[in-house]
Amino acid sequence: MAKNFKFKLKSHHLNRSLGGDIGINIVLILFGAFMFLPMLYAFMQALKPLDELWMFPPRFFVRNPTLKNFTELFRLMSTSYVPFSRYIFNTAFVSVAGTFGHLFFASLAAYALTKIAFPGRKLMFKMIELSLMFHATVTSITNYITMSAFGMVDTYWALIIPAFGSTLGLYLMRQFMDSSVPDSVLESARLDGAPEILIYWKIVMPMVKPAWLTLIVYCFQGLWNAGSSIYIYSEELKTFNYAIQQILAGGIVRSGASAAATVIMMIVPIAVFVVSQSNIIETMATSGMKD
Repeated sequence: MAKNFKFKLKSHHLNRSLGGDIGINIVLILFGAFMFLPMLYAFMQALKPLDELWMFPPRFFVRNPTLKNFTELFRLMSTSYVPFSRYIFNTAFVSVAGTFGHLFFASLAAYALTKIAFPGRKLMFKMIELSLMFHATVTSITNYITMSAFGMVDTYWALIIPAFGSTLGLYLMRQFMDSSVPDSVLESARLDGAPEILIYWKIVMPMVKPAWLTLIVYCFQGLWNAGSSIYIYSEELKTFNYAIQQILAGGIVRSGASAAATVIMMIVPIAVFVVSQSNIIETMATSGMKD
């Protein structure tokens, strides 16, 4: 007599306990606080009077906070040959123009390399990967000769054009498009008669929004914190970071003003990161997924 055995499969759901959730949150808070310490230290340094800045052993927190360092910074900048606002304008203009130019060209090139079949695209992408191995210092002489030949030395273009051609952003956009944009969606648009530029702008770019917001933050921070350039000679075209280096050259008496300038340089990139934080996290979470 045959017997039928029925096995009842029970589904098990893995749930963290309340204690586990609390423990994970505590660990994350501790790591977050540890990562915040350098920024907090920079703010503490900017509020310290000169005697506390050079106290030994150094103290992390300020005893007698003061805004004298900021007033001294603005006094020094107001007495310089070039107004303080000019350095800020140069830095903001180069950062914004270089960032959006790089985003435009990097996303266009990434779309072509990922979603348009043409001879030699694999070799081209391998060359882009290879270029990531070279530091900007290695190509500085070649770039200078090229810019000198085109008459771009001592102009804003000398700072903006190299940002357009950065390959790291292109690599990021290409990888994200490859994993997050299904080919079936683009084929449907092509069958409906949509031109490639419309597909790129109306379909692909909205789908990779986290990637290009991440690219904006990365590129903007790099340009905002860029120091003096070998391509710029005119004082009117130099950036705010160059002005900070000039303040540092004044010696120990300008240490407070230098600490205040460092905080000012930090504020804008931090604000840009905070605004785009959720999209950056989404990029990190989805960049490894493939449809």
